[in-house]
Amino acid sequence: MGFRSGGGRHGSGEKFQKSAHEKAKPKIGKKKPDIQYAGDTEALSASEVAQKTLASLANLGTQKFALSPFSQYYDDWFVNLRQVVSGFEANPAIEADEAFEKERTRIFVEVESELAKLRIRETDIESSAQSLSKSNHFLVELDVIYAGQTRELGLKRNEETEQQTKNVHDLEEEVAKIHQLRTSFLGFTKKTKQKKLDEATQRLNAAKTELQMALENFSVEQDKLHDEYERKKQETIERIQSLEVAIANIESDASAGAREKATATLAEALSALAQRKSAALSGVPAS
Repeated sequence: MGFRSGGGRHGSGEKFQKSAHEKAKPKIGKKKPDIQYAGDTEALSASEVAQKTLASLANLGTQKFALSPFSQYYDDWFVNLRQVVSGFEANPAIEADEAFEKERTRIFVEVESELAKLRIRETDIESSAQSLSKSNHFLVELDVIYAGQTRELGLKRNEETEQQTKNVHDLEEEVAKIHQLRTSFLGFTKKTKQKKLDEATQRLNAAKTELQMALENFSVEQDKLHDEYERKKQETIERIQSLEVAIANIESDASAGAREKATATLAEALSALAQRKSAALSGVPAS
């Protein structure tokens, strides 16, 4: 496992480079802590051990993860953090006291909990990104579907009202012909003509009413179709906007702040322990 400390981008399968203290190899067969001794016989002082560990913590605190999902790097980073602190505590120059152990445990629990929350959040963001893609696709489909439904409804209206329109036209011609007929003494009187005209007009008006009702029904159906289209479109647009807000920071590593805070707080605890150690050796109370 490892990390990189730079900001360059690599493939998701690549590992980060190990920090200097992790690369160091023991000079004898028995495994030793990451913090090394100066020379062959002279051990580093507590202050010197602390300075080396602080440098490693600073490196961990400023590490930048390459690509999302950034949570893929959390476990390796946390293991490295534990190794740095364990190496510090295991060094003979250091005697970790109860205050340090309590603070170290608190920091570990806190950062591990925060990374777990961020891992869940990142999973949710990835799900939101997939939903956003689907919603954008559905928005395009809505326009296509609505256009097709409108076209089909128009064809159905024309087909079903064609005969009614022809019937109205025929009755209009019949009424016009009756108006042109002349009365005579051969039995076609004004009364007869008026009766035929009334009957034809009545049929014409009924046909017009039937045609008008059919057209109005199709208009109502078209309005319903349009309203349903607008409703779905508005819902989809609102969902897209909400998802866009949710994934606005998908390309940024939300764990950077938590990781930097953890290493900074550990650095303070390490420095305080080293000061207590030096003060104890010199017989001067730690400030």
